Amino acid sequence: MRTVIAKEKHHGRKIDKVIRDFYPNLSSGMLFKALRKKDVKVNGIRIREDYPVAAGDIIEIYIIDDFLLGKSHEGYSAVFEDDNLLVVNKASGVPVHPDKTQSEATLIDKLQETYGSELALCHRLDRNTSGLVILAKNNASLDIMLEKIKEREIRKFYTCIVSGIMEKRQAELVDYLEKNEKISRVFISHRKTRDSLEIVTRYRVLETLDNLSLLEVELVTGRTHQIRAHLAHYGHPIIGDGKYGKNSENRQYGSKYQLLCASKLAFDFSTPAGHLDYLKGKTLAIAPPFDLEKLYAGRKP
Repeated sequence: MRTVIAKEKHHGRKIDKVIRDFYPNLSSGMLFKALRKKDVKVNGIRIREDYPVAAGDIIEIYIIDDFLLGKSHEGYSAVFEDDNLLVVNKASGVPVHPDKTQSEATLIDKLQETYGSELALCHRLDRNTSGLVILAKNNASLDIMLEKIKEREIRKFYTCIVSGIMEKRQAELVDYLEKNEKISRVFISHRKTRDSLEIVTRYRVLETLDNLSLLEVELVTGRTHQIRAHLAHYGHPIIGDGKYGKNSENRQYGSKYQLLCASKLAFDFSTPAGHLDYLKGKTLAIAPPFDLEKLYAGRKP
């Protein structure tokens, strides 16, 4: 929320004109949506769209800063789009969906402003994980995508940089994950417990340098924090991970976010996909926003 005080030059002008004078990069669509929803107060009272402003009015604007300041298109780029789906490359640090304490524009906020409120997330990424996110433009496509993800007919691959040299060049790790909601953390065990779920994570080593490894990881099961916690459990936390990683290494490499990117999606349909059958066999891939050699060269002694 932002508060502004109307000046003499604003006296008698409509509320939308005054707000646009303070925030010229605010889109008309977002402004009038806020006015219709009564998300603007003047002198503590919710006002109508045609309210005439008086000099000295205290105007409270309940619009997320990213929209007010014209930053709503920052944080993502479109990778694939047709009449049914949108796939974007999300930047690290951008939350995908709102939470209880949300005070900034999420990915879905930003995209719905451009593509409309019908746009829906098919899956999620952690705030500090970059990479590919699938969104559906209609309910029929959403239903199919959710089913394909549930049946593991959309394979998800990640690229990451971890601490240490992996014991094997490639492997499939099978363990159990238990989530602790109170501390927003998960724990990995080799044995099944009452509240744990099986996790399967595959990896292969792409490159190594000194005590760092660049991996491609396939997320077979999609549990909360699975890749981050699973690799850390085996002694190879992701560089930059503040929750499961090593703070000393994170400081050494100056990584603000975990070096984990959802870098590839493979539409490996084994059953009919209705009007989305044309996606069968298609792969979408991006380059991760980090580089092993650059990371190593920029380390602190």
